[in-house]
Amino acid sequence: MRKTLFILSLFFCISLSAQKYRTQIFNSDIKTLQIGLMGAQLSLPIIELNSSDILKISFDEMSHNAHSYSYKVVHCNADWTLSELNSVEYLSGFTALNITDFAQSINTTFQYTNYSFQLPNSEMNFKISGNYVVLLFEDNLVDKPVAQACFSVVEPRISISATVRGNTDTELSGRLQQLDFEAALNGYTVKDVSSEIKVVVRQNNRIDNEITDIQPTYFSNSTLKYINNKALIFEGGNEYHRFDFSSVYAAGEGIAEIRYSTPHYEVMLNNDKIQTSKIYSSDRDVNGKFIINLQNAQVDDNISADYMLIHFNLPVKQPFFDGQLFIGGEFNYNLLNDAVRLKYDGKSESYVQTILLKQGGYNYQYWFLPKGERKASCERVDGSFWQTENEYSIYIYHRPWGERYDRLVGVKVIQ
Repeated sequence: MRKTLFILSLFFCISLSAQKYRTQIFNSDIKTLQIGLMGAQLSLPIIELNSSDILKISFDEMSHNAHSYSYKVVHCNADWTLSELNSVEYLSGFTALNITDFAQSINTTFQYTNYSFQLPNSEMNFKISGNYVVLLFEDNLVDKPVAQACFSVVEPRISISATVRGNTDTELSGRLQQLDFEAALNGYTVKDVSSEIKVVVRQNNRIDNEITDIQPTYFSNSTLKYINNKALIFEGGNEYHRFDFSSVYAAGEGIAEIRYSTPHYEVMLNNDKIQTSKIYSSDRDVNGKFIINLQNAQVDDNISADYMLIHFNLPVKQPFFDGQLFIGGEFNYNLLNDAVRLKYDGKSESYVQTILLKQGGYNYQYWFLPKGERKASCERVDGSFWQTENEYSIYIYHRPWGERYDRLVGVKVIQ
């Protein structure tokens, strides 16, 4: 019996260490989990080590009932698996704390309570750089997190310059983008680039098409160059769709109708359509992000903005039999799951989905996921153009020989 328990415990530990953390919600009563830099709502969750940067984490629980929430922070490797460090090696102060800042919604059709906290704070700070995850628990049930949010702490030892261009070696039709970048070491010592340096590149903070495990095309004691690398060719995609339901009195951008259907509001978005034009059309977007906002709010948006049922509709004569269609965007943390999978309605000959969202402005795209694949494509619905303005984030990690964790020594975000 003891042997069986030991094997089960060992299996659990191995599974936990192999798990890749992603920002996501596990409890359906939790909504609108947000993590970002204070004072910069549309920024990526990245702060500089030993700086004045502060992250704000917030979420809603869909009731006015009393709940006891707490959080714990863990350190991760470059691939977002759990690092082998002990908490005292990466945190100063406490390793877990209660969430004491909360407020109930006011005059909303959906009742909710907004919880928030900041990192670092007077009771918890970071000793080292790298990837981190904040795990949220109820009633201190540490084996059953209700949600988790990923962020990074950088110690900027190297500087990165990057460009995006449309001419690639793999196609002539103008659908793809080539990312080139260089990293200046600025005197920072790297003895073996191939084994010590790890690079992660994301387009619009997506995880399905992120690039890892790439080697520089050229390196010296002062510079790493990633130029004309086929691994850094991305689908250009198209500008994101957008809608704004900050007011119930007037249908905002992208909205056909807002109606009150007792006891809640419903938002009917304009019908989308399959992109058939071969000509790129510039449009302003925020690359999949969203902002919570209530027009003319008398109190904080976080507790006065209401939740509404958002109806997406994409008319298509026949369903796609070679894969599935999803709604992509930061509101679902760029995850491809059932919460955003579109369903085909034969009666209306449309792909449809209804999602409960908090008032504000949102970006979204239609992502097609072919059967057996993990990387989605915009081209099936929204088309793909090399001119599309995308956001690329480059993370460079360093683990010297003998070290036990991946330092984040450089970050660059370009648009």
